[in-house]
Amino acid sequence: MRSFESVTRFDLAFSSFCLQHRFSQQVATVSKAVSHSGDGHLYLMLGLTAFFFGGMKGELFFWSVLMAFSIELPIYWLLKNSVKRRRPEELTPYIAAFITPSDRYSLPSGHTAAGFLFASLIGAFYPTLLPFAFIWACLIGASRVLLGVHFLTDIVVGALLGFASARIVLTFIGM
Repeated sequence: MRSFESVTRFDLAFSSFCLQHRFSQQVATVSKAVSHSGDGHLYLMLGLTAFFFGGMKGELFFWSVLMAFSIELPIYWLLKNSVKRRRPEELTPYIAAFITPSDRYSLPSGHTAAGFLFASLIGAFYPTLLPFAFIWACLIGASRVLLGVHFLTDIVVGALLGFASARIVLTFIGM
């Protein structure tokens, strides 16, 4: 329990550092757009585009995305509702969220998990897009901290969850 308190202290200090500067509002405006790109609609659009226009590889990519999300989402839900980690603004009056999160708890970051899951699969199927996909996933994670709705460790756990879910599927299909 003591180590979790140390992590929370670190997370609060990091979030305060990221959010308590004179450019917070401008950064939040950009972060909202980046975060919104990870809401799910883009994954669906890109997956369907690959399915309909990407041949056999695109179809396998689409089904791999569905399988990976079917692994990631129940684990995400179980972690979120077992750990019940409060969000940054609930722990200190010095951090204000710039958006209303879609659920109550912060660990893990679902946006980050989804971003890293999708980026991992894009990298496996379309290697030339790997740098762009991972930069995008990292920006989604960073945006969640900069919006005041997640801690850095929520992002790290979300990234690991997304990557692991994709890796399980890639191993299953032999990639």
